Amino acid sequence: MRAVICRAYGGTEHLEIVERALPEPGPGEIRVRLCAGSVSAGDWRIRSLSVPAGYGLVVRLAFGWSGPRQPVLGTAFSGIVEAVGEGVTRFAPHDEVFGSTGMKMGAHAEAVVLSETGAVVHKPHVLSHAQAAALPFGASTALQFLRDKGRLRSGERLCVVGAAGAVGTAAVQIGRAMGAHVTAVCSTANADLVRDLGAREVIAHDEDEEPFAIPDRFDVILDTIGRAPMRDRIRALAPKGRLLVVSGGMSDALRAPLPRAGGRRVKGGVAQESRADMEEIARLVEAGDLRAVIDSRYALSDIARAYDRVATGRKRGAVVLDPDEG
Repeated sequence: MRAVICRAYGGTEHLEIVERALPEPGPGEIRVRLCAGSVSAGDWRIRSLSVPAGYGLVVRLAFGWSGPRQPVLGTAFSGIVEAVGEGVTRFAPHDEVFGSTGMKMGAHAEAVVLSETGAVVHKPHVLSHAQAAALPFGASTALQFLRDKGRLRSGERLCVVGAAGAVGTAAVQIGRAMGAHVTAVCSTANADLVRDLGAREVIAHDEDEEPFAIPDRFDVILDTIGRAPMRDRIRALAPKGRLLVVSGGMSDALRAPLPRAGGRRVKGGVAQESRADMEEIARLVEAGDLRAVIDSRYALSDIARAYDRVATGRKRGAVVLDPDEG
């Protein structure tokens, strides 16, 4: 099978497409032939070591010092089960599935092997493989931050900063499905998109609108960008409000546990993929509450251009890979 390996941190010149032996599933494992994958902001950060201030050492310790110790990056996928190991009961050959490999990565390839109890579920029939691969990274992050860290409740005022990205487009939709009044912060060019996804209000950052100028404006702020000063974001929170920092520097992480006036809180961290969350994502899709937003599609052989697109910071939704088209 073909796989993309990353030999060192840095530019896309360190990416190489190689031939590897097709992996065999062990007991309790399945092999999925990929019909689509994605290049997420998380993949880009690991590959390029373009991480928020203070996290370079953390990433090197977690993933490898001079380059990723797992050289095949990529987490989100959609495909067809083509082989199962001994004892597998949840899946059978020819099942269409989608999910995430998580910290194991390995999805920038033509096939992956993973546990049947991992973050993989049957693909809803209403989704194409490309649409399914566009969802796991952004939707699982948005779901965990809003539901678990933010404890978003119906009727609350939610602000999504970076609302047109993979996490942002999912957060707008999931927030709406949870009954929140959603305000989206994005560029003017993306205003119609986020309104169509369910935002009740839009703040265009390129028109000099200041989303955090009004005190006590929001109950929950989900920030996928992390550029505004902490004091401004905190000021915009109502008493007992929650600031959810999806992307932020080490200083944000260190200051998060500090007590805030009015019971305001700051939450951060990394989303952990799970089977239960993938099942919830599939349920939201089937209920019509969540749809995939695809920015662009690239063949596996054109993965450097896919990474370049993610690096612009201007993508709308997810960048999808089509392994079978390379």
